[in-house]
Amino acid sequence: MTYAEEYRQSIHEPEKFWADKAARLAWFTPPKSVLTKDDNGIDRWFSDGEMNTAYMALDHHVENGRADQVAIIYDSPVAQSKQQYTYLQLRDAVATFAGALRDQGVEKGDRVVIYMPMIPEAVIAMLAVARLGAIHSVVFGGFAPHELAVRIEDAEPKVLVTASCGIEVAKVIEYKGLVDEAISLSKHKPDCCIVYQREQARASLDQSRDLDWNDAMAGAEPADCVPVMATDPLYILYTSGTTGKPKGVVRDNGGHAVALKYSMDAVYNMRPGEVFWAASDVGWVVGHSYIVYGPLLHGCTTVVYEGKPVRTPDSGAFWRMTEEYKIKALFAAPTAFRAIRKEDPEALQLANYDISSLETVFMAGERLDPPTYLWTVEKTGRPVVDHWWQTETGWAICANPTGIETMKPKPGSSTLPTPGFNVQVLDAQGNELPAGEQGAIAIKQPLPPGCLPTIWGDIARFKSGYLSDFPGYYCSGDGGYKDDDGYVFIMGRTDDVINVAGHRLSTGEMEEILAAHNAVAECSVIGVHDSLKGQVPVGLVLLKDGTDIDEETLQSELVGMVRKEIGPIACFQRAVVVPRLPKTRSGKILRKLLRQIAADQDVTVPSTIDDPASVPEIQEIMKTQGLVNG
Repeated sequence: MTYAEEYRQSIHEPEKFWADKAARLAWFTPPKSVLTKDDNGIDRWFSDGEMNTAYMALDHHVENGRADQVAIIYDSPVAQSKQQYTYLQLRDAVATFAGALRDQGVEKGDRVVIYMPMIPEAVIAMLAVARLGAIHSVVFGGFAPHELAVRIEDAEPKVLVTASCGIEVAKVIEYKGLVDEAISLSKHKPDCCIVYQREQARASLDQSRDLDWNDAMAGAEPADCVPVMATDPLYILYTSGTTGKPKGVVRDNGGHAVALKYSMDAVYNMRPGEVFWAASDVGWVVGHSYIVYGPLLHGCTTVVYEGKPVRTPDSGAFWRMTEEYKIKALFAAPTAFRAIRKEDPEALQLANYDISSLETVFMAGERLDPPTYLWTVEKTGRPVVDHWWQTETGWAICANPTGIETMKPKPGSSTLPTPGFNVQVLDAQGNELPAGEQGAIAIKQPLPPGCLPTIWGDIARFKSGYLSDFPGYYCSGDGGYKDDDGYVFIMGRTDDVINVAGHRLSTGEMEEILAAHNAVAECSVIGVHDSLKGQVPVGLVLLKDGTDIDEETLQSELVGMVRKEIGPIACFQRAVVVPRLPKTRSGKILRKLLRQIAADQDVTVPSTIDDPASVPEIQEIMKTQGLVNG
């Protein structure tokens, strides 16, 4: 079937299309209902199907000839450690840890927060939670205690699983103190904290609450897979919102499994038994979808890499991994390749390795700039697929469908809508725009399987945040256009979330932190172009009258506050004092105008502005400070 035929059927006969894809998985009770609506009026997939995601990803393969195939390759240049698990070994480890969680009272529907580095135990913990029919919420190990506490409070986990430390290049980051502080800050307290001890830094355990991972495993009986309905939640993954409160994106079991298995074939052109590497972290959606679930559901070998594209030990890290493990498809954020290019612009390291196994390089997580695209194509000699998706969708909205029909790429475009995604470009009134005209990117409902059905505990926020702007559509929050061939070009966010090295961060949350400083009267945080990270946040700060503080001291204190509350992942390193900020007459800071100045775009000054003279003034300050176009 051609791409056009497959896409047409997915849009015009969605139930037939997705019933066929669902039949490729091992259900306990195959679904008869393909597309229905729940009590909230939200489209749901396979609502009467009964299954278990961990069974589909592990037990099914063990029972059908893949017991001895490698499931996980663990490679840690920072810990100087390598390990492999076959499907049988992984299934057994997952079943035993599921038993350990069950011993701590974890049952179907309970939540478990996982705060782990990139080690096999993180994957084992995720799959063990799924095995019990419980719900995991993985929090990236680099987040500060405040951020972890917010997530604990919202998810209300029965158990928290962590490790004694993570390793950031050569720096050991002890996790236990961060976890203890987060629990102290949270109104909700987990019943138990299971700690995996690493030799790089062992943690002191609180005997009243903490349990050593190995002790828990030693005393546990393996747990069987607990059947769940397809619409039961598999996980909660928190993503930054435009307000300070993070959004808990919910992923269901059934639609998620169907979509990811389909995508491994249709988007990534993978076959069972082949090696797939998503160079990400399990704390992000890419790690959930394409380190853990997608490859294992499809019977592939997946890679857990605890390292960086550079400095662990050098810019040849990706090429070394590709040669050593015969990787067929490599998926990373453009930031990773920008870092490699910065350190090795002529790709001299590449000559030291045989990357003949590599067929395709995939990039996502942020806009892929044409220079990075062209450099990677030139130096590797491999096609580069730029695909666009979101935490909320869980898999690619637009991609070059290499497993169906490879299309001619266009730098700057994520190619065509993936089957199932009816992507439209809309004007402010919700009318579809013709080719070449920029507007809001929206997806006509029903959303395909795998996309979020709600925000954890807040269906009203889900509806208002995604479904209210354009009735009948999911609003992506991104803007762009389609060309005459239907190729989609994503031009950037339409809200106040910025993309730092592939990580979506809320400027609103940073503004709240800056505003808490006793010298700050008002502030605005904007994303400024950065050649390596895509965007970095910069604070524009208005001081209180009579404040006596030098700018260097203020900047140091503000940077420290953001680092403490959000963590170093925010990459907040700069604050600029300004005499005033452009506002509307009602007092609203014109953030869109500030973003336009930073992007060196034509500035649209609204008629509601309070003081028109503030615009050229802020333009001059931002130009002088080097904040325009990077």
